Amino acid sequence: MPNPRLTGLGGGLFSGVLMFAVGCLDLLLFGASLTVYGVLFLPVCLLTALWVRGSDLLSAPVVVPIAFAVGLLPVAGGGHGTGARLMGLVTALATQVGWLYGGTLVAGAVVLARGLRRFAARRQAANRR
Repeated sequence: MPNPRLTGLGGGLFSGVLMFAVGCLDLLLFGASLTVYGVLFLPVCLLTALWVRGSDLLSAPVVVPIAFAVGLLPVAGGGHGTGARLMGLVTALATQVGWLYGGTLVAGAVVLARGLRRFAARRQAANRR
């Protein structure tokens, strides 16, 4: 498994672009199924939290909800016109909030575990000196 180290901005771009691609694929293959979109959001959250650098850990739980909203743009529907698209996006965000919270919780749990592991490693190194 690759082990890239993304900056906070890189993590946001990674998750945003990936979720937009997931949204487009969901629209083409599954007819804009919000359940499929939500299920595919969880691994993106996990990868973002795993691949962000240690110094930018706190950015992962912040960027994944933004990526969720960006990826909803092709899936949300709402018809033609800016107002209708915006209303479709707001409705999709409101009805799919469980997936949004779940993915953010996954990212937060991974970040917490990685942070605790970093803290323990630093403390152990300091005790060796």
